[in-house]
Amino acid sequence: MSNTTFSELREKEIINICDGARLGTICDLELDDCTGLICSIVVPGPARMLGLIKNSEELVIPFCKIQKIGDDVILVDINDLKRIE
Repeated sequence: MSNTTFSELREKEIINICDGARLGTICDLELDDCTGLICSIVVPGPARMLGLIKNSEELVIPFCKIQKIGDDVILVDINDLKRIE
């Protein structure tokens, strides 16, 4: 993932390879304060009311769960989705 900017990552769709679910796109990153390395990627929760109101829940995906970063998608391998508010 060298030389990839946050803006480029935000354009890629997150796909869970366990069930093929489209999880959305990255809205934030969690970084290690000491090393500056990415610890987790954060994906917003699903929209409510016909997509007009965003859900306050977010999905935090540990960086170790990323299997592949492609040109258009990021493939993750997660069995238990945990959303935080």
